[in-house]
Amino acid sequence: MRSKGTKTIAENRKARHEYFVLETYEAGIELVGTEVKSIRNGSVNLKDSWCSVDNGELFIRGMHISPYEKGNIFNKDPLRVRRLLMHKKEINKLYGTLKQDGLSLIPLSLYFKDSRVKVQLGLCKGKKLYDKRQDSANRDAKREIDRNLKIRNQ
Repeated sequence: MRSKGTKTIAENRKARHEYFVLETYEAGIELVGTEVKSIRNGSVNLKDSWCSVDNGELFIRGMHISPYEKGNIFNKDPLRVRRLLMHKKEINKLYGTLKQDGLSLIPLSLYFKDSRVKVQLGLCKGKKLYDKRQDSANRDAKREIDRNLKIRNQ
């Protein structure tokens, strides 16, 4: 029996701090059996990963999937380049947007959808230092307001 629904495996929190996410896309990922087993154990890191388009194909680079402990000779390189699965039309549209606007394609999260591993990609624009400070100030102000409302309501 295959499990239904979605289950988040890993999130790239650093991406939301470093970039403005303009659009999100969903892509499949081409994996080897031991990599899937390792992902099920939750040993994956998206922190410094990014995506690129080469020869009309979409690749994810810098994603670290730890070797499966019981995998012996079938384990692959943890940082190998993996192909992402999207329709050719979507890839061409993304490639045009990336080249024209100078944006980045960053993996935001990795999750199981039914029994398949999917990657959520974000079309991102880099934040400047003052944008990060503004976000931090807004978050602190919201936290302070929530704290005061909670005290007042008790």
